[in-house]
Amino acid sequence: MEKVIIYQIFTRLFGNRQTTRKEYGTIAENGCGKMGDFTPEVLNSLRAMGISHVWYTGIIRHATQTDYSAYGIPVNHPAIVKGRAGSPYAITDYYDVDPDLAGDVAHRMDEFEALVKRTHDAGLKVIIDFVPNHVARQYHSICKPEGVRDLGEDDNPQMGFEPQQNNFYYCPGQRFAPYFDLYGGAAEPYEEEPAKATGNDCFHNAPGRNDWYETVKLNYGVDYYAGGVGHFTPVPDTWRKMTDILLFWASKGIDGFRCDMAEMVPAAFWSYATAEVKRRHKKIVFIGEVYNPGEYRNYIAAGFDWLYDKVGMYDTMRDVICGHRPAGAITAAWQKTDDIRDHMLYFLENHDEQRIASDFFAANGLRGVPAFIANVLMMPNPFMIYFGQEYGERGMDKEGFSGHDGRTTIFDYWSVDTLCRADSHQLTADEERLHTLYQQVLAIARQEKAVGQGAFFDLMYVNGHLYRQYAFLRKAGKELLLVVTNFEDHDVSVDVNIPAHAFDYLKITKKQKATFVDLLSGQTLTTALLPDGTVHVDIPARHAVVLKLQ
Repeated sequence: MEKVIIYQIFTRLFGNRQTTRKEYGTIAENGCGKMGDFTPEVLNSLRAMGISHVWYTGIIRHATQTDYSAYGIPVNHPAIVKGRAGSPYAITDYYDVDPDLAGDVAHRMDEFEALVKRTHDAGLKVIIDFVPNHVARQYHSICKPEGVRDLGEDDNPQMGFEPQQNNFYYCPGQRFAPYFDLYGGAAEPYEEEPAKATGNDCFHNAPGRNDWYETVKLNYGVDYYAGGVGHFTPVPDTWRKMTDILLFWASKGIDGFRCDMAEMVPAAFWSYATAEVKRRHKKIVFIGEVYNPGEYRNYIAAGFDWLYDKVGMYDTMRDVICGHRPAGAITAAWQKTDDIRDHMLYFLENHDEQRIASDFFAANGLRGVPAFIANVLMMPNPFMIYFGQEYGERGMDKEGFSGHDGRTTIFDYWSVDTLCRADSHQLTADEERLHTLYQQVLAIARQEKAVGQGAFFDLMYVNGHLYRQYAFLRKAGKELLLVVTNFEDHDVSVDVNIPAHAFDYLKITKKQKATFVDLLSGQTLTTALLPDGTVHVDIPARHAVVLKLQ
């Protein structure tokens, strides 16, 4: 079984090579990447790097300040759009493709379907976002199939909550009155009365600066005004409409959905929707953005294949990289989800998190290498990379709505520095080194049976002296890997204890003279491999050894 490696791409930025980078710049000033930028050559290079799935972020049409009215697309009021380009999580039409991404706007869906085919032809699988919890304040579908009723079209806005028919929540008798100016530079103010509830469970008419004020909450039959009581029988109208949207995109041949803020939608809906989608499209996968570990098993039972391991593994790895916790904390992180380990999606970057190389995290992408190696190789479960991570993209631009925060913008028209320089062969020596290392590690993950499907054995319980190193074994059949990562900023020489229990559990044959090859450096190591013995290893700063028994 092949190791799943997901490559998240912010589609609007990936192919843009225009380097104007004007703060709050328009699409004409700063440029925009297109679906056509994903040529067979580009996609084949991703496959060659070891990627199995591409998550094209921001495909479905969302609110923007760019005017596409010439194509019959409604203009959005600027007061309720974050950034010139807008957030891809403020959907304005679930049945449409973002026009920014099209070379020919009138044929944007055709271009998406061609992108899916090219991606499959390169041996890659396609994941897109599904945003179930909220939509843009001016949601209106112009591309819905014949006979489909729009979200909110049949609502009674004089009811704050209505369990079966209303798609939104309302504040009857109250005008939308957020903290900001409702003009936003337009000639007339944005008006909404009665106000709809805001996407982050803000059930009043005056969302603040930190609320998701550009969005409105969808009603899945949960009465938040009465403390969160669910009314799921008969099936709420929103359930049917959102399941139909999933089926619409599944029919395009995609291979999976990354479901935004999945835990803000009741698990009962997911049981209903995933069962119907998987009945018709048996191999499709669902990835859930779920942050509450207490809910993990409920959402897996509701049909999710993989869940973000953010508050466990990601937060732990970040602390270990930055020296706030010892490497042994990694053990506690995986143990908390050991019964559902195959369902946990590991990552070190995504569009919500700060870049490893940013000044707010580790200041250099190379400092994340030991965490990357450990996370990719320690378990058979999936791992996700955010585009540019492999070059050490810093995310230190001040792009516009997205300020100087160590994240690559999802709101603004921009281009990504390292991707531009990689194209013109202008990467620094450290960036080249990091990219090569990512390719090496992903090749190991793809080629080594012990990684894709082997057993895992954590060695930290007998190696208490390893404070800034993390050691583990992987084994499949006769293939054995010993992996030791070093989070120190200097080279180390350490003795790694191998307990007798590891020999019994993994069925390791003891040897007085065993030869290992480091799959990263190519160097060989000859040592005794005995129960309760030690293996002495030299590890470079912020690096690892991946020793394969010959």
